[in-house]
Amino acid sequence: MELTEENLLTLSVYLKETLDPDVNVRRPAEKFLESVEVNQNYPLLLLHLINKAEVDLVIRITGAVTFKNYIKRNWKIDEDTGDRIHMQDRQAVKRLIMNLMLHSPESIQKQLSDAVSIIGRHDFPEKWPELIDQMVEKFNTGDFHVINGVLHTAHSLFKRYRYEFKSQSLWTEIKLVLDQFAKPLTDLFLATMNLAQVHANNIEALKIIYNSLVILCKVFYSLNFQDLPEYFEDNMNAWMTNFHILLTVDVPALKTADDEEAGVIEQLKSQVCDNVGLYAQKYDEEFQPFLPQFVTAIWNLLTSTGQQPKFDSLVSNALQFLATVADRAQYRYLFENPTTLGSICEKVIIPNMEFRESDNELFEDNPEEYIRRDIEGSDVDTRRRAACDLVKVLSKYFEAKIMEIFGSYIQLMLQNYAEKPTENWRSKDAALYLVTSSASKGQTQKHGVTQSSDLVSLPQFAAQHIEPELAKLNVNEVPVLKADAIKFIMIFRSVLPKELVIGSLPHLVRHLAASSSVVHSYAACAIEKILTLKGPDGGLLVQGEVLGSLAAELFKGLFATLETQGSEENEYAMKAVMRTFYILQERVVPFLGDLLPKLTEKLTIVARNPRRPHFNHYLFETLSLSIKIVCKTNPAAVSSFEQALFPVFQGILQQDIQEFIPYVFQILSLLLELQTAPDIPEPYMALFPCLLAPVLFERQANIHPLTRLLQAFVSHGPHQIIAQNKISGLLGVFQKLISSKANDDEGFHLMQTIIEHFPPNALESYMKQVFVLLFQRLTSSKTTKYVKGLIVFFATYAVKYGASNLVAIIDQIQPQMFGMVVERVFITDLQKVCGESERKITAVGISNLLIDCPEMLNSPYNAYYPRLLATLVEFFELPQDESILPEDQAFAEVDDAPGYQAAYSRLIYAGNPKKDPLQSIGDVRLYLAQGLGKLSPGQLPGLLGQIPEPNANHLRSYLQTAGIGVA
Repeated sequence: MELTEENLLTLSVYLKETLDPDVNVRRPAEKFLESVEVNQNYPLLLLHLINKAEVDLVIRITGAVTFKNYIKRNWKIDEDTGDRIHMQDRQAVKRLIMNLMLHSPESIQKQLSDAVSIIGRHDFPEKWPELIDQMVEKFNTGDFHVINGVLHTAHSLFKRYRYEFKSQSLWTEIKLVLDQFAKPLTDLFLATMNLAQVHANNIEALKIIYNSLVILCKVFYSLNFQDLPEYFEDNMNAWMTNFHILLTVDVPALKTADDEEAGVIEQLKSQVCDNVGLYAQKYDEEFQPFLPQFVTAIWNLLTSTGQQPKFDSLVSNALQFLATVADRAQYRYLFENPTTLGSICEKVIIPNMEFRESDNELFEDNPEEYIRRDIEGSDVDTRRRAACDLVKVLSKYFEAKIMEIFGSYIQLMLQNYAEKPTENWRSKDAALYLVTSSASKGQTQKHGVTQSSDLVSLPQFAAQHIEPELAKLNVNEVPVLKADAIKFIMIFRSVLPKELVIGSLPHLVRHLAASSSVVHSYAACAIEKILTLKGPDGGLLVQGEVLGSLAAELFKGLFATLETQGSEENEYAMKAVMRTFYILQERVVPFLGDLLPKLTEKLTIVARNPRRPHFNHYLFETLSLSIKIVCKTNPAAVSSFEQALFPVFQGILQQDIQEFIPYVFQILSLLLELQTAPDIPEPYMALFPCLLAPVLFERQANIHPLTRLLQAFVSHGPHQIIAQNKISGLLGVFQKLISSKANDDEGFHLMQTIIEHFPPNALESYMKQVFVLLFQRLTSSKTTKYVKGLIVFFATYAVKYGASNLVAIIDQIQPQMFGMVVERVFITDLQKVCGESERKITAVGISNLLIDCPEMLNSPYNAYYPRLLATLVEFFELPQDESILPEDQAFAEVDDAPGYQAAYSRLIYAGNPKKDPLQSIGDVRLYLAQGLGKLSPGQLPGLLGQIPEPNANHLRSYLQTAGIGVA
């Protein structure tokens, strides 16, 4: 692709079409851009288009987003697909991008800044050593648009230091950054603080200056996260003095009238709280001299800050700081005075637990976000969560005092509610939240609260305040309290009496009809979580016969929820449907006539625009469960499911709905594996040639389910595949898979199924080339995973075609090559094979080499016989060898799946247990012993004398068990 005006115009047209709401316009445009992105100059064309001021800004921004996504997908070189960006393009992009980013409008600058950080993630410092110097020199321009652009990039680039695991390469990189960047950053910070004084009366200048200070503070946090750098320790006084100034500063000119969005001052103070919280938590010894002034400043902040949502992040971080300090033994004295604790509870904790008008708006207008914060744990930045964390820390050390203070507050709140329930419902909400947060000691996602404190008797509290709320006939009365009551049952389900929890199910089912999205979502979520509870015997607490009496109402409520506006794709309802199917098992069959059409109709709708991955996953799981439950007792019903699902699946495959294709392959595999007819039905065979298309294997998410589907074809219709003349196509798939470090195991699984089910004469002309490919890969890139797969493959071949044939085919490639395989593969790595079925195949295959292979008893291979026998005994008796080859270290880094791909999500209920291909063989030790017993008389004692004594003793034991005497 040349850098011409014509190409730029074409590119802008296609970019514009990717924004079109019509899928028939948008999808072809996306496909076109995907097809040309491998061409040389493509990224440069995008950058030139982004840089053209005369082009519509919307198209330039779209170009910037496309460029960022292109970099995200392709900059990392994937070992399997090779480099998708030309080397000249890589160099040119790194040469151009910094200046282009710094002189672009802010909306474009943000995208390009992200692209720089992605490139830096892979190339810095080795392949882009000049990056930091390029950034630092821009600090001297004095142009804050440029400086802020650099700071944004630095923030994007260094942000990963907050969550990366410690490693030598990470330390080396951080040290390099600190050596070049710490001083200029500090100088810029101090200069910017000074400018804030100089321009104190210039509101426009102050906006830019304080924006810079926000990003400077964020970069400071990233660079200090892993360890306390020497430079920052030496200059701690300068930073901390100014942090204190920023916490206490009042800039009336920057105060905003907006109550919702945090202004720059709120963002800045919030980040400073984060920074000093980091130091209090990780570097408390060095930070100790500064701590008292920050405790005072943050306390004053908390007691003077309003309830408006714009202060939420600031208050949350300030509360987290107090929690960090209270958790440190040397600072605990600051909190132990009962008056201080009372003041904290009254002035800081209680006010931040109140249900505000903004919370009510979120509850009604954005239920998804409310749920995400309230029960999904995404409430890290909310006041309630931070206040709750502070309560937990204080309760840990001052439980009696805290419980006494809160106990009186809870009584007061509940009394307040009882006097005027309609007006004072917020009092009960706060009381419930206080009980939930302070009574929870140990909590897990799977079981809810597992330990509770003595603040209140939970069963008594539930009986007095929760059950009456759920028993009210009107499910729409004060929805916030309904949600609170359901949440209480959900959270304390593991510690409340089981009768109470199970007894709440009919009430929860009624609440599925609530008009509030939060209430019916919580009801569905609580039902699902109760259905997963285990009883004392380890079995499910709610069994099919108990749930059966509720099933009709439960399905009616759940499917009605899925037809309610705003909840059409409610993941909690769908998960509850799935869980109910699982518990009911065959009891669900009478309902399926009504429910299956609803499920397939839902699938048709969501396939048009897949938006909710969790909902979609549970929907496919439910369909898989339906198939398994029905076909377990009625195998012929497979055809009914095929009739219902094939039209939808056909649409998904034809329209290339990437998110759903892996699911379709898994369910097709399940249906095909359940077939009882001698031949594969025609609709499947019509699909088979399409499944061999290389493009399907370009997407990592497809590979496992597609390989499983091909294995189902091979095991059910080998003669039909031969008749279609598709063996070479199938082996082409094997070749593609085996060449990839990430997918070689899938290649082996496919090949083993082919060997197991195809007649030998069908494969005869291909087999030598298969072995050549395997040895080429072994030579070019040997990994532990590959060697394990290769050993199992060789063993499968020996079992199926005979051990002598294995020796012969390897020696056809190179004379006496089999000796190298025995010495360098079998003897060296046999112990690494894992997996029950794999170890059995390996044991039988190697036994066959020892007991049914004349070549192993004659020269030259008889020299290896005793060592191979000793190795097999060790394979039986020693633990699996879990050491890995040095090559695997590099492999772990290279094979991360490239970004922006639909991930493969395994359907639990579409799985089929692994079949034992050697069912006729029981104990493999006995199998070896019986085979050795058939050797020529007198051979056994000689063999026992040639292997180490411990191995010989084990072997004598096998022979004795098999009733074979050793002369």
